[in-house]
Amino acid sequence: MDALVGLVAADMERVNATILSRTGSDVQMIPEVANHLISSGGKRLRPMLTLAAAAHFGYPGEGHVKLAASVEFMHTATLLHDDVVDESDLRRGKPAARMVWGNQASVLVGDFLLGQAFKMMVETGSLECLAILSNAAAVIAEGEVMQLAAAKDLDTEESTYLQVIEAKTAALFAAAAEVGPVIAGASAAEREAFRLYGLNLGLAFQLVDDALDYGGSSGALGKNVGDDFREGKITLPVIHAFSAGNDEERAFWRRCIEGGEIRDGDLERAFGLIEKHGAIAATVARAHHYGDAAREALAGLPQTPQRDALIDVIGFSIARAH
Repeated sequence: MDALVGLVAADMERVNATILSRTGSDVQMIPEVANHLISSGGKRLRPMLTLAAAAHFGYPGEGHVKLAASVEFMHTATLLHDDVVDESDLRRGKPAARMVWGNQASVLVGDFLLGQAFKMMVETGSLECLAILSNAAAVIAEGEVMQLAAAKDLDTEESTYLQVIEAKTAALFAAAAEVGPVIAGASAAEREAFRLYGLNLGLAFQLVDDALDYGGSSGALGKNVGDDFREGKITLPVIHAFSAGNDEERAFWRRCIEGGEIRDGDLERAFGLIEKHGAIAATVARAHHYGDAAREALAGLPQTPQRDALIDVIGFSIARAH
């Protein structure tokens, strides 16, 4: 990501300053909770997509900074909410905000950040950008509810899983990439190219995250390896291993995922079955498929340092699996 980080460094300083100023509140707990997560690292990839996409078209204004900050606030809000829903203990290698301040504070501060995000969208004066990002917020919520409905259901089909990750992850990537061209006054075709780039990048990114939960490290994930298994999440590695398994192996998955009955050694066995059936390789191969689609989306655009850096990010996102 070095090329992208370098290209947007000056704008990201302004985004970070905006983030800090917009988390300010007379209610002391709000900046405490918000900054606990915001200052804990994270790649800030989504706002960088917005900045680079606007710069690709030579945008001279200030609106892209507020849009990028809005995107990061939306992402942060979903993380605060997700950790409550998933009962997660760790986020980015630190105790999740819910572990420090409780579930209620995490949900309410997430709501505050969403409110601030929408205020900044309005301040840009672009109804199109507001429409794109507000639609993404609704789609993300739908995706989370879809995932909740599919939780612990091993009969979930691969197509349903892909619908879930398109909504809960890829929708914000797509919106983040699209609003840059919109604020810059790009054509409908150029906007669509960036939207498709973001959508496919987001799908690849989430697929790799799901693979890492069974084949990565806590350091790479920023959460405990195996959290998806313990939480009964149906992800592509599980779908592959379950469908390829024999009766005894399927009974194991049903006991652990559907029944929630996890015993000592079960996580290690799950890792073994995932490896036995090549589920990680299959998931990463699917990520490469979407990475190729993201690359293709930008292929017809004029070559700029920003476009080339955004294409490089595809490789970075998938290489995390190794």
